[in-house]
Amino acid sequence: MSDSSHKPPDQTPNPLLTEPEFVTPIDGAALTPHPPKGRRAAAAFIFFTVTLDMLALGMIAPVLPRLIESFLYGNTVDAAQMLGLFGTVFAFMQFFCSPILGSLSDRFGRRPIVLLSNFGLGFDYLLMAWAPALGWLFLGRVISGFTSSSIPTAMAYMADVTPRERRAAAFGMLSAAFGLGFVLGPAVGGLLGTVSPRLPFLVAGSLSLVNGLYGIFVLPESLSLENRSAFSWRRANPVGSLSLLRYGSMLPIAGLLLFGYIAQQSLLNVYVIYADYRYHWTDRTVGFSLAAIGICSAIYGALLVKPTVVKLGERGAVTLGLIGGAIGYSMFGLSRTGVLFWVGIPFLNMMSITWPAAQSILSHKTSPSEQGQLQGAINSLRGIAGLIGPGLFTYIFSKSIGADAVLRHPGAPFFAAAGMLLLALVLAQNSSTKGIAPSVS
Repeated sequence: MSDSSHKPPDQTPNPLLTEPEFVTPIDGAALTPHPPKGRRAAAAFIFFTVTLDMLALGMIAPVLPRLIESFLYGNTVDAAQMLGLFGTVFAFMQFFCSPILGSLSDRFGRRPIVLLSNFGLGFDYLLMAWAPALGWLFLGRVISGFTSSSIPTAMAYMADVTPRERRAAAFGMLSAAFGLGFVLGPAVGGLLGTVSPRLPFLVAGSLSLVNGLYGIFVLPESLSLENRSAFSWRRANPVGSLSLLRYGSMLPIAGLLLFGYIAQQSLLNVYVIYADYRYHWTDRTVGFSLAAIGICSAIYGALLVKPTVVKLGERGAVTLGLIGGAIGYSMFGLSRTGVLFWVGIPFLNMMSITWPAAQSILSHKTSPSEQGQLQGAINSLRGIAGLIGPGLFTYIFSKSIGADAVLRHPGAPFFAAAGMLLLALVLAQNSSTKGIAPSVS
C-alpha cells in the first residue's frame, strides 16, 4: 500500500486560480481529446457568473417590495401578499426549469446555456426596470426564475473541468461566490435604491449583459461530443430529473440536501422579523448581521472546504457542517439578547462546508453525460425547499408568539431548522461515497 502522508499540502492548487484539468475516467480515456484553451479564464468566468447572478438577486431584494407597493398605490397589505406570490412563482420556476436547462446542457453543451442565460437575465432585468405596470413586473419575475436557473449548468461546467479530488474545493469556491453576492447585493441595491427603485434593475441587467459579452470570448465548451446525451422530456421534467437521485447510494445525500435547504429557508423568511421582534434591531444592525453571514459563507467556501475534505473526507466534511449548522440554529433560537446570536453565526456558516462536499459526492456517482441533469435535480431540491419553507417557518413563528401561541418561544423556527439538520445528519451517517448511479436515459 502506498503512503500518501508525505504529499505536500499545497500540491493540489486552487481550482479557480489554476488551469482546471478534465476528468479522466477509470479506463484512462480522456473525456475531451482536445481540451479548450483559456481554461483559467473560463473557470474565473463561471465564478463571476454565479457571483453576478447572486449579486443581481440581492440588489433587487431591497427595492422590489417598494416597487410593487408603488404599483398598488401604497397599500402595504396588498403589497405583502403580492410579494409572497412573486417569491412562490420564482421558486416554482426554479423547480421546473432547472432540470430542463441542465438536461439541455447535457445535450448541447454548457457554453450556449450559460451564455443564453446571461443574456436572458440581462434583458429580463431591463424589462423589470422599464415595467410600466405590475403585470409586466410579474412577467419579469417569472422570466428571471427561468434565466437564473443557469446556476446548475455552471456547477456542471466545473464538474466537467475539475478532477474528482478537486470537485469539493471547486464547488466550495462557487459557494463562496454565493456568499459574496449575498453580501454585496443588498448593500449595493440599497444604495442604488435611494436614487430610484428601478436603478438596481438597470445596473443588474447591464452587468449580466456585459458578463455575457465577455463570456463569448473566454468561455470554451467543457462537455465533449462523446459525453453528450440525447434530450428527453422524461429526464428533463422535474419529477424525471429527481429520478436520478432515487438510487440507494444517492438517496440519503439528496435527502440531507433537501432537509438542509428547507432549514435554510428559516433565514430567508423569518430572520428579519425575528430580529426585530426579539432584539428590536434597526435595519442597519440587521444588515450588518446579514453581511456577517455572507462574509463567513464566502470565507468558509473559499478557504475551509478543501482542507476539511482532505482531513476528514467528503462525508466527514458533510457531517461537520451539519453539526455546526445545528449548533448555530440552536444558538439563534436560545439567544435572548442577541449576543449569543452573533456568536452563533460562525457555527451556522459551517453549513458552507456541507453543500460543496455533498454535491461532490453526488457528482462522483453520476456519469459525465448526466452532470447537467444532476445539478438541475439539485436545484430542483432548492425549488422544493423554496415552496415549503416560507409557509412552514412563518407559520411556526406565528404560533410561537402572541396571545394564541401554541409554543411560546420566538426561537421555535430556528429550533425546527436545527431539528431538520439533525435528521440530515442521520441520513449522512447512512450514506455511501462509492458507486455510480445507473443511467436513467
